Amino acid sequence: MVQKKDRYGNYKKRASRISLRLDKRSEHGPCDIIGDVHGCADELFELLEKLGYVNEKGCYTHPQGRRAVFLGDLCDRGPRNVDVLRAVMAMVEAKAALCVVGNHDDKLMRWLMGRNVQLTHGLENTAAELLRESGDFREKVRGFLSGLVSYYILDDGKLVVAHAGIKENLQGIDTVWVRKFCLYGEVTGEVDQYGFPIRKDWANEYRGRATVVYGHTPGPEPVIKNNTYCIDTACVFGGKLTALRYPELELVSVPARRVYSEPPQSLAAIMP
Repeated sequence: MVQKKDRYGNYKKRASRISLRLDKRSEHGPCDIIGDVHGCADELFELLEKLGYVNEKGCYTHPQGRRAVFLGDLCDRGPRNVDVLRAVMAMVEAKAALCVVGNHDDKLMRWLMGRNVQLTHGLENTAAELLRESGDFREKVRGFLSGLVSYYILDDGKLVVAHAGIKENLQGIDTVWVRKFCLYGEVTGEVDQYGFPIRKDWANEYRGRATVVYGHTPGPEPVIKNNTYCIDTACVFGGKLTALRYPELELVSVPARRVYSEPPQSLAAIMP
């Protein structure tokens, strides 16, 4: 569905009520929002333990009832994609975590459905790992990924989490177009010199009441602007894995153990 713009070029909000799939306003936290994992299981488990989670029979839970919130892109490029999937699925099933879909998760789901997708950008690693697993496990992963929503509204509307972010006037709307925004951000339709999509920085214009926490755009440090937090700190490219504790708004990170995938040139230039 195409969203209409007003005379100022902003997309109009076309729904007054929040879709039930997205509505977690009754979830008040506290929680720990975790950026793009990309198969970095060692760092994920280290970060969860640093945040106070305890592994009991293969499932991480917090003794004080905190919940993890994963921002998507669980897999691809990293070395232990299946282990990350097992851990996150177990946490979600135990209600110890929530998870929104990322663009890599969406592509993996389409591959598991038998769609014709290219095994590139690390998906080849995840596919190879999954092909060593049982068909039942692959079906469980497919079902898990297909059930992920594009974003959640939490804590009476004070917090919104989405993989690539979301503008204020789109919050509460559940359409194909909004899902695409949450997966990829706002793109211009052009690519840079390295072949990557050129994105508009929607956070520059954000003036919403809700704090928006997102990932998708890797960088050496979290980017905080206008009540938005981008916490993809490029773990798989040798950076670190970062969580934002809410409502404390405290950043907690663990360093990558090594470079698992060579960063694109546009990112390598600013990495430590």
